[in-house]
Amino acid sequence: MLRKLTVAVASAGLLFGLTACGSSDEGSGGSDDVLKVGASPSPHAEILGFVKDRLAGPQGLKLEIEEFSDYVQPNIALDEGRLDANYFQHKPYLDDFAQSKGVKLAFVAPVHLEPLGAYSKKVTSLNELKQGATVAIPNDATNGARALKLLADNGLITLKPGAGANATERDVAANAKGLKFKALEAAQLPRSLQDVDAAVINGNYALEGGLTPAKDALVLERAAGNPYANGIVTQAGEENDPQVRKLVELLQSAEVKKFIQDRYRGSVLPSS
Repeated sequence: MLRKLTVAVASAGLLFGLTACGSSDEGSGGSDDVLKVGASPSPHAEILGFVKDRLAGPQGLKLEIEEFSDYVQPNIALDEGRLDANYFQHKPYLDDFAQSKGVKLAFVAPVHLEPLGAYSKKVTSLNELKQGATVAIPNDATNGARALKLLADNGLITLKPGAGANATERDVAANAKGLKFKALEAAQLPRSLQDVDAAVINGNYALEGGLTPAKDALVLERAAGNPYANGIVTQAGEENDPQVRKLVELLQSAEVKKFIQDRYRGSVLPSS
C-alpha cells in the first residue's frame, strides 16, 4: 500500500516487545489494509459506494471514500500519499496536470465516460445563440479544449487543423457568430448558467448541479472513440498494487456497468 503506518516508539523496552512479537505493518490486516480513494461526489463517489456496499466485502477489499469538490486537491493528496488512489479524471487531464505540477501519477484503467455537454437557460438550441453570445467553458487546458471541440463538432466554430486536445481560443479559425468565451473553474459552470448564454459543463458537475445530461444538454459528446473516459489513478509504480487491481476489476464488472446504466440512463456511460 502507499500509506505506511508510522509507530512512534517511546522506549527500548517497547521496541523490543514489538520486535519479539513479530509485529509488522505489512500484511497485518490493520488499518493500512484499507484502500483510501479520493473521488468527486457524483458520479464517482456514488459508483464507489455501490462497489463498497455490494461488491467489495466478499472480495476482501476494504474501501474508504473521501470526496473532493474540485479537480486539483485529489491529485495533490494522492501525490502526497494521503490517498491510495483517486477516481475523478480522464487521462488527458492527468497528463496535463502531471506535466504542469511535476507530480508522478499513473492512469491505471478507464471506468466510465461523462459526456461533456452544452447547456442553456436562454435558448433551446445552439443555433438560437445570438451574435456575440457568451459561452462559458472550463478553464483547465484539457477540458477547455474539449469544450471548443464540442462547439466545433456542432458547427458553431472552426478550429485550426491539428489543434486537437491542446486547442485554445487562439486556435479558433472561424467564429461566424462572434461568440465570446468565458473560462471558469469547472465546478462553477452550472451556477454560471444564469449569467451566460450557454455553458459547456463536465458531466459530473452537471449532475451535481441538478442537471440531467441525457435530457437537459443541448448537445453531448459522442461516446465512440472518446479519449476522455474517467478512471482510477494511483502513484506511479503502484499500478499493480493488488488492492488497486481488485478495485479496477470490480469497477469494470458487469454489476457496475448495469448500475451505471440503470442509475444514470445515458448521462454516464460505462467505458466499455
